[in-house]
Amino acid sequence: MITFKVNDMSCGHCKSAIEKAVTNLDSSATLEFDMEARKVRIESKAARESIQAALKEEGYASEVC
Repeated sequence: MITFKVNDMSCGHCKSAIEKAVTNLDSSATLEFDMEARKVRIESKAARESIQAALKEEGYASEVC
């Protein structure tokens, strides 16, 4: 499981966009959100770099925590 800090994640729309971006890469991925801390934990078969690229494409810069 990888934890990403997503500073621009602040609402339900953000959460939905991130879920969609990740599940488009890996439909079996699981995501756990901490909206207050602006972090998302992702368990996925997709590579970290691919996940970050998908998040960036949706407009969300991220860094691994």
